[in-house]
Amino acid sequence: MNLQPLLGKSALVTGGARRVGRTIALALARAGADVALTWRTSQSDAVKAVREIERLGQSALAVECDVRSEASVRAAVATTVEYFGRLDLLVNNAAIFDASPLESLSTERWDAVFETNTRGPFLMAREALPHLRASETGQGRIVNIGSLGGMKPWAGHAHYCASKAALHMLTQSMAKGFAPEVSVNCVAPGWIEQPDSEVWQAAHFALKTPMQRNGSAEDVAQAVLFFATGPHFVTGQILAVDGGLGL
Repeated sequence: MNLQPLLGKSALVTGGARRVGRTIALALARAGADVALTWRTSQSDAVKAVREIERLGQSALAVECDVRSEASVRAAVATTVEYFGRLDLLVNNAAIFDASPLESLSTERWDAVFETNTRGPFLMAREALPHLRASETGQGRIVNIGSLGGMKPWAGHAHYCASKAALHMLTQSMAKGFAPEVSVNCVAPGWIEQPDSEVWQAAHFALKTPMQRNGSAEDVAQAVLFFATGPHFVTGQILAVDGGLGL
């Protein structure tokens, strides 16, 4: 068994400085990848994540990037490719989670969520595509981080759910459009417990979940690793990582 299936490859993880993104970045590094991660407001967290990756023996880079901006995305991808000399994997993780009653949802909040959650992955993928197609293995990969909310409607999160549903469809459109050189898949987490999760929320969702526990950031990272290291023939898939919550 190859314990480092990504050895010699490089990955770019948006929003990789903290929370689930950081866990994904570290999992990719443990699998042998050199990892660039983007940050917008979490510079100190990004520096810490880079140090952790370097302690694992891999090269790492923190890149300031606003995924809503074409110019910022272009610069981030160029910096990553210049630093590592290649790009084999893009993980579109950066996202906004927001709640608002639908009847009072403002256009500003609607647009802000879509700018990050849907336009951001589109811009990143479009900019990274030439480099992913030029991957030395001929098997570039994109993994988008969707949501169970893109598969099931949540009344208090209509704009978030709609943005993730759009990302799921974008994943499948990319899978057809970027083939055969690049596979594109999506991990759709359910309730993922974080250090700052409310205790009552964690207990509530654990009881509703058939697996009788909440998801962890590591669960999401392992699903990303599946798409990053599994058969390149697998493309256009939306994988729910929810312990059965959506059933």
